[in-house]
Amino acid sequence: MTPVSGKELLKLIKQNPGKSAKQLAEMAGYTTVTKTGQKRVKMLAFQSAVLEANNIAIKPEQEEVETVRGGRKASYRIQVQQNGNLLIGSAYTRQMGLIPGTEFEIQIGRKHIKLVQVGMPGSGEDYGEAAESKELMAV
Repeated sequence: MTPVSGKELLKLIKQNPGKSAKQLAEMAGYTTVTKTGQKRVKMLAFQSAVLEANNIAIKPEQEEVETVRGGRKASYRIQVQQNGNLLIGSAYTRQMGLIPGTEFEIQIGRKHIKLVQVGMPGSGEDYGEAAESKELMAV
């Protein structure tokens, strides 16, 4: 059975005012059967469907950055390591769409380090000043 959604879901809820949320979720078809044959109610899916039916968005729609399962979120801050290196993690390079072999020119300012992409691997082109750049504040 396909779960009820949209206006039909709101109608079902209004027609059953004395029912609990769990009972309403079961009536609307938001259940699943486990391997052992036990019936489970999918409350989160039911609640999300009710919010969607009421045109309520919990998060504003925005472009989401792909995240790696179990990885760290990009904090846009780095520290100089004990050996003096600055490490830019894969979350940043993935967000910029960089691939292994992408080259950057390092420009050092008074209080910043600027990385300027100089070309794509194998293209032989020098993008120079027209290239996208990232500035990293010195620690």
